[in-house]
Amino acid sequence: MSRLLALFPLNLVVFPGEKLNLHIFEPRYRQLVRDCIEADITFGIPPYLNEGVSELGTEVRLLSVDKHYENGEMDIRTKAVGVFRIREFFRQAPGKLYAAGTVEDIRDDPDQDAALKVRITEYVQQLYGALGLRKLFVELPPTYCIFDIAHNLGLSTDQEYQLLAATSEQERQEIVLEHLERVLPVIMEAERLKDRARLNGHFKNLTPPNF
Repeated sequence: MSRLLALFPLNLVVFPGEKLNLHIFEPRYRQLVRDCIEADITFGIPPYLNEGVSELGTEVRLLSVDKHYENGEMDIRTKAVGVFRIREFFRQAPGKLYAAGTVEDIRDDPDQDAALKVRITEYVQQLYGALGLRKLFVELPPTYCIFDIAHNLGLSTDQEYQLLAATSEQERQEIVLEHLERVLPVIMEAERLKDRARLNGHFKNLTPPNF
Protein backbone atom coordinates (compact mmCIF):
# COMPACT_ATOMS: atom_id res chain seq x y z
CA MET A 1 0.00 0.00 0.00
CA SER A 2 1.47 3.36 -1.04
CA ARG A 3 1.65 6.52 1.07
CA LEU A 4 3.13 9.99 0.84
CA LEU A 5 6.43 10.44 2.68
CA ALA A 6 8.57 13.55 3.13
CA LEU A 7 12.05 13.05 1.63
CA PHE A 8 15.50 14.31 2.59
CA PRO A 9 17.97 12.99 -0.04
CA LEU A 10 21.57 12.69 1.17
CA ASN A 11 24.87 11.43 -0.25
CA LEU A 12 24.88 8.38 2.02
CA VAL A 13 23.12 5.12 2.77
CA VAL A 14 21.28 4.78 6.09
CA PHE A 15 20.51 1.31 7.43
CA PRO A 16 17.48 0.29 9.52
CA GLY A 17 18.24 0.55 13.22
CA GLU A 18 20.99 3.13 12.64
CA LYS A 19 21.03 6.34 14.65
CA LEU A 20 21.97 9.36 12.57
CA ASN A 21 22.81 12.84 13.83
CA LEU A 22 22.28 15.70 11.38
CA HIS A 23 22.98 19.42 11.28
CA ILE A 24 20.00 21.11 9.61
CA PHE A 25 20.62 24.44 7.90
CA GLU A 26 18.55 24.68 4.69
CA PRO A 27 15.14 26.38 5.11
CA ARG A 28 13.30 23.47 3.47
CA TYR A 29 14.67 20.96 5.94
CA ARG A 30 14.19 23.29 8.90
CA GLN A 31 10.54 23.29 7.82
CA LEU A 32 10.63 19.49 7.66
CA VAL A 33 11.93 19.22 11.23
CA ARG A 34 9.21 21.58 12.47
CA ASP A 35 6.59 19.38 10.75
CA CYS A 36 8.11 16.27 12.37
CA ILE A 37 7.71 17.93 15.77
CA GLU A 38 4.27 19.43 15.24
CA ALA A 39 2.60 16.66 13.22
CA ASP A 40 4.65 13.68 14.48
CA ILE A 41 5.60 12.62 10.95
CA THR A 42 8.58 10.60 9.78
CA PHE A 43 10.72 11.28 6.70
CA GLY A 44 12.77 9.26 4.26
CA ILE A 45 16.44 9.47 3.32
CA PRO A 46 16.97 8.13 -0.21
CA PRO A 47 20.66 8.06 -1.19
CA TYR A 48 21.62 10.62 -3.83
CA LEU A 49 23.79 8.48 -6.11
CA ASN A 50 25.06 8.99 -9.66
CA GLU A 51 23.55 12.49 -9.76
CA GLY A 52 20.06 11.27 -8.98
CA VAL A 53 17.69 10.31 -6.16
CA SER A 54 17.72 6.54 -5.68
CA GLU A 55 14.62 4.40 -5.90
CA LEU A 56 15.18 2.94 -2.43
CA GLY A 57 15.47 4.83 0.82
CA THR A 58 15.32 4.51 4.58
CA GLU A 59 12.54 5.91 6.73
CA VAL A 60 13.71 7.72 9.86
CA ARG A 61 12.03 9.13 12.93
CA LEU A 62 13.09 12.30 14.73
CA LEU A 63 14.27 11.48 18.24
CA SER A 64 15.26 14.90 19.50
CA VAL A 65 16.47 18.39 18.61
CA ASP A 66 19.68 18.79 20.58
CA LYS A 67 20.43 22.39 19.73
CA HIS A 68 18.71 25.41 18.20
CA TYR A 69 20.95 28.10 16.68
CA GLU A 70 20.07 31.79 16.53
CA ASN A 71 19.99 31.68 12.71
CA GLY A 72 17.41 28.88 12.73
CA GLU A 73 19.79 25.97 12.18
CA MET A 74 19.44 22.84 14.31
CA ASP A 75 21.27 19.73 15.45
CA ILE A 76 18.95 16.72 15.46
CA ARG A 77 19.06 13.03 16.35
CA THR A 78 17.16 10.46 14.29
CA LYS A 79 16.72 6.70 14.11
CA ALA A 80 16.10 4.65 10.97
CA VAL A 81 13.07 2.36 11.12
CA GLY A 82 12.60 0.71 7.71
CA VAL A 83 13.21 0.61 3.96
CA PHE A 84 10.88 1.88 1.24
CA ARG A 85 10.68 2.11 -2.54
CA ILE A 86 9.81 5.40 -4.25
CA ARG A 87 7.05 5.01 -6.82
CA GLU A 88 6.76 8.71 -7.66
CA PHE A 89 9.07 11.55 -6.68
CA PHE A 90 7.95 15.15 -6.11
CA ARG A 91 10.47 17.98 -5.82
CA GLN A 92 8.08 19.63 -3.37
CA ALA A 93 5.41 18.14 -1.12
CA PRO A 94 2.04 19.92 -1.43
CA GLY A 95 2.42 23.35 0.16
CA LYS A 96 5.92 22.57 1.44
CA LEU A 97 9.49 23.48 0.58
CA TYR A 98 10.90 19.97 0.97
CA ALA A 99 10.60 16.99 -1.38
CA ALA A 100 8.26 14.04 -1.00
CA GLY A 101 7.40 10.79 -2.68
CA THR A 102 4.73 8.17 -3.00
CA VAL A 103 6.38 5.17 -1.38
CA GLU A 104 5.78 1.52 -0.60
CA ASP A 105 7.30 -0.27 2.38
CA ILE A 106 9.63 -3.19 1.66
CA ARG A 107 9.24 -6.32 3.74
CA ASP A 108 12.40 -7.97 5.01
CA ASP A 109 13.20 -11.52 6.10
CA PRO A 110 15.41 -11.21 9.21
CA ASP A 111 16.33 -14.92 9.48
CA GLN A 112 20.08 -15.51 9.55
CA ASP A 113 22.13 -18.42 8.24
CA ALA A 114 24.06 -19.64 11.29
CA ALA A 115 26.96 -21.12 9.28
CA LEU A 116 27.41 -17.93 7.27
CA LYS A 117 27.39 -15.88 10.46
CA VAL A 118 30.20 -17.95 11.96
CA ARG A 119 32.38 -17.35 8.89
CA ILE A 120 31.54 -13.65 8.73
CA THR A 121 32.29 -13.25 12.44
CA GLU A 122 35.73 -14.84 12.00
CA TYR A 123 36.52 -12.62 9.01
CA VAL A 124 35.32 -9.48 10.78
CA GLN A 125 37.49 -10.34 13.77
CA GLN A 126 40.51 -10.67 11.47
CA LEU A 127 39.65 -7.45 9.65
CA TYR A 128 39.17 -5.38 12.79
CA GLY A 129 42.34 -6.86 14.28
CA ALA A 130 44.39 -5.92 11.21
CA LEU A 131 42.99 -2.39 11.22
CA GLY A 132 43.33 -1.86 14.97
CA LEU A 133 39.57 -1.81 15.50
CA ARG A 134 39.29 -4.66 18.00
CA LYS A 135 37.16 -2.52 20.32
CA LEU A 136 34.42 -2.36 17.70
CA PHE A 137 34.32 -6.13 17.49
CA VAL A 138 34.30 -6.58 21.27
CA GLU A 139 31.28 -4.29 21.50
CA LEU A 140 29.26 -6.33 18.98
CA PRO A 141 26.44 -8.31 20.62
CA PRO A 142 26.06 -11.97 19.62
CA THR A 143 22.73 -11.09 18.01
CA TYR A 144 24.26 -8.53 15.63
CA CYS A 145 22.96 -8.32 12.07
CA ILE A 146 24.69 -7.17 8.88
CA PHE A 147 23.24 -3.67 9.12
CA ASP A 148 25.02 -3.26 12.50
CA ILE A 149 28.48 -3.71 10.96
CA ALA A 150 27.99 -2.62 7.35
CA HIS A 151 29.49 0.86 7.73
CA ASN A 152 32.71 -0.64 9.16
CA LEU A 153 33.54 -3.11 6.40
CA GLY A 154 35.13 -0.82 3.81
CA LEU A 155 32.14 -1.01 1.47
CA SER A 156 31.63 1.64 -1.20
CA THR A 157 28.40 3.64 -1.20
CA ASP A 158 27.19 1.58 -4.15
CA GLN A 159 27.89 -1.63 -2.22
CA GLU A 160 26.04 -0.28 0.81
CA TYR A 161 23.10 0.49 -1.45
CA GLN A 162 23.24 -3.11 -2.68
CA LEU A 163 22.85 -4.22 0.94
CA LEU A 164 19.91 -1.86 1.36
CA ALA A 165 18.29 -3.41 -1.72
CA ALA A 166 18.59 -6.95 -0.33
CA THR A 167 15.30 -8.16 1.13
CA SER A 168 16.66 -10.83 3.48
CA GLU A 169 19.41 -11.09 6.08
CA GLN A 170 20.78 -14.20 4.39
CA GLU A 171 21.20 -12.32 1.12
CA ARG A 172 23.08 -9.58 2.97
CA GLN A 173 25.25 -12.21 4.64
CA GLU A 174 26.19 -13.62 1.24
CA ILE A 175 27.06 -10.16 -0.11
CA VAL A 176 29.23 -9.33 2.90
CA LEU A 177 30.94 -12.72 2.92
CA GLU A 178 31.90 -12.34 -0.74
CA HIS A 179 33.25 -8.83 -0.01
CA LEU A 180 35.31 -9.98 2.99
CA GLU A 181 36.76 -12.97 1.14
CA ARG A 182 37.91 -10.58 -1.58
CA VAL A 183 39.33 -7.71 0.49
CA LEU A 184 40.67 -9.41 3.61
CA PRO A 185 43.73 -11.03 1.92
CA VAL A 186 44.61 -7.66 0.37
CA ILE A 187 44.35 -5.86 3.71
CA MET A 188 46.31 -8.54 5.57
CA GLU A 189 49.10 -8.38 2.99
CA ALA A 190 49.17 -4.56 3.14
CA GLU A 191 49.49 -4.68 6.94
CA ARG A 192 52.28 -7.28 6.66
CA LEU A 193 54.19 -5.03 4.26
CA LYS A 194 53.73 -2.07 6.62
CA ASP A 195 55.16 -4.14 9.48
CA ARG A 196 58.16 -5.12 7.35
CA ALA A 197 58.72 -1.50 6.34
CA ARG A 198 58.74 -0.44 10.00
CA LEU A 199 61.49 -2.99 10.71
CA ASN A 200 63.79 -1.71 7.95
CA GLY A 201 66.81 0.06 9.41
CA HIS A 202 66.25 -1.32 12.90
CA PHE A 203 68.27 -3.96 14.73
CA LYS A 204 66.51 -7.27 14.35
CA ASN A 205 66.54 -9.98 16.96
CA LEU A 206 66.24 -13.09 14.82
CA THR A 207 66.68 -16.72 15.70
CA PRO A 208 68.86 -18.42 13.09
CA PRO A 209 67.70 -21.75 11.71
CA ASN A 210 69.10 -24.86 13.36
CA PHE A 211 70.91 -26.96 10.76
